[in-house]
Amino acid sequence: MLIAISSQAQKKFDFNPECVQAYQEVSKLKIKPGKILVEKLLQQQPNNLVPVLIKDYIDFYTLFLNEDPAYYEEHFPDFQDRLEQVQSGPKDSPFYLYSQALIRIHRAGVSIKFGHLWDAGWDFRKAYMLLKENKKTFPQFAPNDLLFGAVNAVVGTVPKGYRWLTNLLGIHGSLSEGMRMVRQFAYSNDPWAKMFFTDAAFIYPYLLFHIENKKEEALQFISQRKLDLVNNHLLAFMASNLYLNNKNVEETKTIITSRNKSEDYLAVSIWDFEMGYIKLYHLETSEALGFFEQFTSQFKGKFYVKDVYQKISWCYYLQNNFSAAENARKLAIKKGSTDSDADKKALKDAKAMYWPNPLLLKARLLNDGGYHTDAYKLLSGKTDDDFPKEEEKLEFAYRVARILDDLNKPDDAIRNYLIAIRIGENRREYYAARAALQIGLIYENRNQKKLAIAYYQKCINMEDHEYKNSLDQRAKAGIERCKGE
Repeated sequence: MLIAISSQAQKKFDFNPECVQAYQEVSKLKIKPGKILVEKLLQQQPNNLVPVLIKDYIDFYTLFLNEDPAYYEEHFPDFQDRLEQVQSGPKDSPFYLYSQALIRIHRAGVSIKFGHLWDAGWDFRKAYMLLKENKKTFPQFAPNDLLFGAVNAVVGTVPKGYRWLTNLLGIHGSLSEGMRMVRQFAYSNDPWAKMFFTDAAFIYPYLLFHIENKKEEALQFISQRKLDLVNNHLLAFMASNLYLNNKNVEETKTIITSRNKSEDYLAVSIWDFEMGYIKLYHLETSEALGFFEQFTSQFKGKFYVKDVYQKISWCYYLQNNFSAAENARKLAIKKGSTDSDADKKALKDAKAMYWPNPLLLKARLLNDGGYHTDAYKLLSGKTDDDFPKEEEKLEFAYRVARILDDLNKPDDAIRNYLIAIRIGENRREYYAARAALQIGLIYENRNQKKLAIAYYQKCINMEDHEYKNSLDQRAKAGIERCKGE
C-alpha cells in the first residue's frame, strides 16, 4: 500500500487509498465522480496536498481537450493558486518540486492551446529546472524519470522554427537519454511507477510513435500491456489517435465505438473529429459530414477547426455540391486559429481558393485510411501527362510514392519520391520535404544511417514550405536516432 511520503504535521503529500481512487477516476477521464471525490478530500484532508494535485489534472484534461474559453477564464487562475498551495508543502518530500513541475507542465499545455506560447515556454523551462533539481536530490524517485525523460526527448528534437525559444530558455535535451528514462518508468515495478502507470501509458506510446518512429512498437505496447481502452477514455483517446495516424481505420473505429458511454466521462468532441476522418478516408462523404458538422457545432476551441472546415469543403466538393463546398471554404478562413500546421495549410488553401484534383484527392484519402490497394487502382495507368498543372504533377509523383511505400515496395517508392523532390524542392507545397523524410525513414529502416541522415538533412534544408516545423521535428528526430544521441 502506498503510504504518506512525509510525516510532517502541517502540510503533506499523502497518497492514501482515497486519493489513489480519486486519481484513478480522473486519469480515466471520469471527471464527474473524480470531482466529487476530490472536493470531499479537500474538505476532509485540508492538510493533504495530493487532492490539490489531482484537481490540477481535472482542469488540465478539461481545458486541453475541450479548449472552452469560458472554462479557461474561470479556471486558468486556479493553476497559480494550486502552485502556491503545493509550495507550502514539506521541502523534504520528493513531491515538493515534482508537484510544482507537474502543475507548470499542465499550465504550459493549456497556454499553448490558447495561443500563449511565450508563457508556455517559461513554464516549461521552470518545470525542466525543477525536475532536474528534484532528480539530483531524489535520484530514486521514479516519477522524475517519466516527466524529465519526456521533456528531454521532446526538447532534443525541437525543430529549427522553435530552436530560438529553447536556446533563449536555456533548455537542452537528449532524445536517447529521455527515452531511456521514460521506457524505464513504463516497465518499472516501482510502487510509484505502478501508481502513475496511466500517465506513462499515455505518454510513452506517443513518444515511441512520433519521436522514435517506432510505430509498431507503440501499438504493440498498447496490446501487450492490455490497456483498458473501454473504461479509460484517456488511453482510448491516445490509442485511437495513434491507430488513425498509422492508417489503421478499422481499429480506430473499434476503439471509439466500443468505449464506455457513461455520462461520468468528460464529454469531448475528439470522437466526432476522428469518426469524421474514419468515414472520409473510406470516401463515405455523407457520413463524414455528419460527424464533422457535429464537431464544429460542439467544439468550443480553435485547434483543427480550419482543418475540419477544409475537410467539410472536400466532402461537398466530392459530392459536386460546389456552393456548399465554397461556403465551407469561407468558414475555413473565418473560424479557428493557425497554431497547428494542419490549420495553416487549410487557411493557405482556402485563401488561394485551391481545389485539389478530385482523382488525386480520392487516392490520398484512401491511402491515408490504409486502403492502399484501392488507392493504387485509382492511379494505375496514369502518368504525369494526365495532370496538366505543375502542382498536380508533383502531387501525383508523391502520391504514387506514398502508396508504393505503404504497399511495401520501397525501391519503387524511392524512385517516385526522388521525382517529387526534383519537381518540388523549391516550391511551397510540402510534398518534396515529406518525400525526403520518407526516403530517410526507408534508409534508416535498412540501417543505412549515413544515407538516412543525408535525406533527413535534405528535408530540413528545404525552406518556406507547408508543415515546415512538424516535418523538421521528425527529420531532426531521425538524425538524433541515427547518431544515437
